[in-house]
Amino acid sequence: MTDPQIVLTERVQQALANAFGSEYADADPLIRPSQFADFQANVAMSLAKRLRRAPREVAETLKAALSDFPGTVEVSGPGFLNITLDDSWIASEAAEMLADPRTGVGTAAPSQTVVIDYSAPNAAKEMHVGHLRTTIVGDSLARVHELLGNHVIRQNHLGDWGTPFGMLIEHLLDIGEEAAIAQLEAGMGTEYYQAARAKFDSDETFKQRSRVRVTTLQSGDPETIRLWHVFMDATVRYFDKIYGLLGVTLTDADIAGESIYNPMLEKTCDDLQAAGVAVLSEGALCVFPPGFTGSDDKPLPLIIRKSDGGYGYATTDMAAVRYRVDDLKADRVLYVVGADQALHFRMVFAAARLAGWLPDTVSAEHVQIGMMLGKDGRRFKTRSGESIKLMDLLQEAVDRADALLDERGYDDATRAEIARAVGMGAVKYADLSVSHDSEYVFDFDRMLAFTGNTAPYLQYAQARIRSIFRRGDIDPATATGPITLGHPAERALALQVLGFGAVVEQVAALSEPHRLAAFLYATATTFTAFVENCPVIKEGVDPETRASRLALCALTLRVLHDGLHLLGVPVPDRM
Repeated sequence: MTDPQIVLTERVQQALANAFGSEYADADPLIRPSQFADFQANVAMSLAKRLRRAPREVAETLKAALSDFPGTVEVSGPGFLNITLDDSWIASEAAEMLADPRTGVGTAAPSQTVVIDYSAPNAAKEMHVGHLRTTIVGDSLARVHELLGNHVIRQNHLGDWGTPFGMLIEHLLDIGEEAAIAQLEAGMGTEYYQAARAKFDSDETFKQRSRVRVTTLQSGDPETIRLWHVFMDATVRYFDKIYGLLGVTLTDADIAGESIYNPMLEKTCDDLQAAGVAVLSEGALCVFPPGFTGSDDKPLPLIIRKSDGGYGYATTDMAAVRYRVDDLKADRVLYVVGADQALHFRMVFAAARLAGWLPDTVSAEHVQIGMMLGKDGRRFKTRSGESIKLMDLLQEAVDRADALLDERGYDDATRAEIARAVGMGAVKYADLSVSHDSEYVFDFDRMLAFTGNTAPYLQYAQARIRSIFRRGDIDPATATGPITLGHPAERALALQVLGFGAVVEQVAALSEPHRLAAFLYATATTFTAFVENCPVIKEGVDPETRASRLALCALTLRVLHDGLHLLGVPVPDRM
């Protein structure tokens, strides 16, 4: 089974080749959904000038060349092709999709190794709302690529190294390991950091101890490394609580923090300098990738080693590029990082290509993450101006969802399970339903609504389908049809779900999960129209119609379930 739009694209391109020559076979047929037919092809309008013929004449020639076509083609207006597919073709494709264990989703050919750098909280501070988007967008992309058969390597690039760790380890010694662990495991990383910073700024003895500790850390002193592990292990245990609540697929095995690149940094600098890619400038070692200039029109440096001999983000990121290409054998590397880092990554990628570390055969892409805003249109913060702790935000989502279920008669355990699914689903879907590079307003009332383009609406749609099967005492797996299309709402639903496989491939190709969210919302609204117009198990429905409609319900259920799973949105059986 194939997405109708893909089928039509192939058929029209073949007709273009047959009618006008092979040089036109790769022209975009410009096929779009239409209110006058199933689809409209506008290629005749775009090719008319090139062919030196009237658009309508081009369209008529194309229509004649579209033989053996599963539907009807009509020319309208100045040269539009209105395409209507046969009901029998749609029904046959839907039945084939229902019988397919992968629900119409193909596999990547050839399979690629895709490294996805996402989440990446700073171990010295609390996870806040700014980490939400990078975590869930990256996790959705990982799920999609794995379904398509790509080899996915998750990389949680923790900020777990550098000069702040001198004062963090000294503060741990001051308050004791047990107290430090308790504080970090409780999610008080920001408070811990602030206390250490205050001492560093006010206590000269503490400041000196901290600087010495940085040196012992970087030199690999066993006791300092042990204390670093005490700090990191407690911090990661807290991160894991958040990942568990969110239902993301990151594990401790995916941690690839800045610390793993520390042994590579000196060689990174030496190799870049030896190759002439990096040069000394005002005491710092810099790469000047061509095409980057500052406000003064002077070449913009990517600083690989600071004038004091220290390393920065650029050093680590250059080492990471080489590691991911040479050691992980990446074909594609996705950096799911805030949009404010766009210039940095463009320069890193350009420098890595200049050095030959990022060959043309490997794609490095910055999946830019836009800012989360409050209702006032400003950066989402607490009333006191501080970043909102992610755990507090997620817990509030669950609490609000629980309140919505107050009068639905569930026992405490069931209610808690549904509230968690609805709360987490609402937060994640609200983010994933907008383009990842755009800003969006965080609004609990909107995202928890049971109407509109929200997770609760989609979750309720699949729960409603499950209730149909429960009322009929039918296992959805046994609803195999055959599928026949009589009512327009049946036809619309079958045609809609056929696009599932293609949209999943689009998400992988473009790194845009919001396309899948939009598709699932359209599927849910189309199903609502179907169930309102087409009784399924109601008395009086003939057996053949009942079997067909149950099969359509089963297929829609799988599309919604599988699609929401790819977004990381949980799907409760009941709502």
